[in-house]
Amino acid sequence: MVGFSVRMSDVEDGESGEELDVEGEPQKKKLSGKKLVLMFILPGLLLALAGGGGGAYFLGVFDPPQEEAAEQAEDPANQQVLFYDLPEILVNLNTGGKQASYLKIRVALEVGNEEAIPVIEAMMPRVIDNFQVYLRELRREDLSGSAGIYRIKEELLIRVNSAVQPAHINDVLFKEMLVQ
Repeated sequence: MVGFSVRMSDVEDGESGEELDVEGEPQKKKLSGKKLVLMFILPGLLLALAGGGGGAYFLGVFDPPQEEAAEQAEDPANQQVLFYDLPEILVNLNTGGKQASYLKIRVALEVGNEEAIPVIEAMMPRVIDNFQVYLRELRREDLSGSAGIYRIKEELLIRVNSAVQPAHINDVLFKEMLVQ
């Protein structure tokens, strides 16, 4: 069958000016160059740029040079770490009326600079009080396993940093922990 087109104006009910094929259906129009660029090539380029930028970010292209920071981290003379020993703490654990359990703990605080030590000494009653209030609410089950010890360590770090607030404590280190 030979295809030919008829203008809609040639057909008695139509007024739109579309071209129809033999069966009376509209013919498919071909994309012009501008539409092709806008519909396919431009989004493809944008996706490629976004993917390349994301890859470069994750590869560290946009990070500042790390050479100076690495040199300072390797040089132990630049790192001033001090340890401050807290007095031994002995508390009753929360047993819910059962046989009494005790926790004996000795802790050292890792301090980043010397200026924090006088602040810690001045706030020592507040630090001990915060520790005892928290430790008295613990149960034996809270102290089991490394995850339990880690949670206690993080909670003590939060409490000591809130107590000595202009100063900053880097870490809480357990020297002795005895549950009886």
